[in-house]
Amino acid sequence: MREDDNTASDSGLDDDVPLTRRVLARQQVRLRKFRGLTQEELAERAKYSVTQVRGIEKGRRKATSSYVEAIDAALQADGMFIAVAQDLIDESKFPEWFEEYAQTEKTARRLYSYSTHAIDGLLQTKEHAHAVTSTYVPTLDDERVEELVTARLERQALLTRKPQPTLGFVLEQVVLERPIGGREVHRRQLEHLVRCAEMRNVSIQVIETAVVTHVGLDGPMTLLETPEGQTLGYVEVQGVSEIIAAPVWVGDLEQRYGIIRSQALSPERSLDFIKELVGAL
Repeated sequence: MREDDNTASDSGLDDDVPLTRRVLARQQVRLRKFRGLTQEELAERAKYSVTQVRGIEKGRRKATSSYVEAIDAALQADGMFIAVAQDLIDESKFPEWFEEYAQTEKTARRLYSYSTHAIDGLLQTKEHAHAVTSTYVPTLDDERVEELVTARLERQALLTRKPQPTLGFVLEQVVLERPIGGREVHRRQLEHLVRCAEMRNVSIQVIETAVVTHVGLDGPMTLLETPEGQTLGYVEVQGVSEIIAAPVWVGDLEQRYGIIRSQALSPERSLDFIKELVGAL
């Protein structure tokens, strides 16, 4: 028996591995075993470290395009590994903790979002998204910033996807007043919100700071309905996220979101409110 046939990398992935990495890991293991290679032999052929090969098979590391091409050649896969991996690499433009949600969001029939600190990424302009991403701590390099901005803008295909999803957004007033990126970037962002609010499948509501009784103090949340009709919740904070499927918890979020919407301005009044902010800049 070959040495690595007993390793944990072949018997199972690490816990909480994102779906994109899970698929890629299993594909690499299958092709490697088909060729009768150990991890050490594959690493030597591909001119990569054994640590990298094992990391991919455990889901610990992201695969780059150059890595995928080298592995494909080492496994004599004739482009098969590249074909499988390419879309998965594209998906991994998102932060690891966001990958699963991004895939779920893409096919949503309905989506309702409540934002407390930042404009929902589905509604951000490129300039605004760049300004937000550039402030991340620890600081990201320019290439990673551009990658994240591109990924965020690609998500916005949901707004115009066919069949059209129903999309609702509730934004705290302070989110609309914070001039992220400076006055001109902020003005163009607000103008973009006006255009989005005028789309037939999109509603935007503003909840005023003056609201006295507020049930949204636990923070932002998203509710979405899958193509199968299941409603899921999603919450995130400080780079930690969770998709919520438990019916009781989802029900609580739905109840909370319903009250938040009732406390907010109507879509029509909210649109006027945003236009007034634009006019004041």
